[in-house]
Amino acid sequence: MIELLSRLERRIAGYGAPRAVVAFSGGVDSSVVTALAARALGAGQVTAVTAVSPSYPSGELEQARRTARSLSVRHRVIETHEVEREAYARNDGLRCYRCKMELYSELRKLSLAAGEDGSLLVAGANADDAADVRPGLLAAEQRGVRNPLLEEGAGKEAVRGIARHLGLAVADKPALACLSSRVAFGIRITPDLLARIDRAEQAVRALGFDQVRVRHFGDRASIEVPEDEVAKLQGHLELTSVLREFKSIGWSSVEIDPAGYQQGRMNATLPSPGVVSRS
Repeated sequence: MIELLSRLERRIAGYGAPRAVVAFSGGVDSSVVTALAARALGAGQVTAVTAVSPSYPSGELEQARRTARSLSVRHRVIETHEVEREAYARNDGLRCYRCKMELYSELRKLSLAAGEDGSLLVAGANADDAADVRPGLLAAEQRGVRNPLLEEGAGKEAVRGIARHLGLAVADKPALACLSSRVAFGIRITPDLLARIDRAEQAVRALGFDQVRVRHFGDRASIEVPEDEVAKLQGHLELTSVLREFKSIGWSSVEIDPAGYQQGRMNATLPSPGVVSRS
């Protein structure tokens, strides 16, 4: 762990930039990258930027702020407008690419506006992300964004280990992904739909579940929790009222996926093989 930590810090310092702007969702990966950049360059040289849009789950921003404060780095919140773009809203296999292109373009504008043209743009992709085709990684390459975790071969478990070693409060936080990743490819994404999904997931979390995905298949919704918690959800005394709420906000059919949460589940909804993203 110490060796990997040192390698990561040397890599960030070795990029040769005096400052870093981090794409900071507040999840484990981006929190670790922010912490590493602060160690490598100095906390005063790091700006963590959280992009807020209808696809960003509610409740995440405050935790992102707390993490940034704990690391003593500057924290900026910006609004992005990917959901308003037709190319994004039609929800094809390049959705993630288009989102990241907008994000990284906004980060570059922010650093230029602050007079920090020499800032390095950094993101939190890890080595496990390379196991699938990730269009967001192509956007990073095209926009000159570095992913030190990926470059050093640090996978999700190693990243969580680093987070624990550094005492980050988010070390055991469930995986964070944008709300659009819950929508079957080909179904149009709208702010109203994302708000429905967010509300539904909050209702399930209120029953005592941390890792939750509500997948949208048009009139049908599927609830995913970890496989070892499926029985707990199925037998929960408040489940009936939650399912009633799901139907009241627009789903005619709701099921609990017996296989449990699986990252990348929506990739199977692509009409033909192609570029996909994991979530």
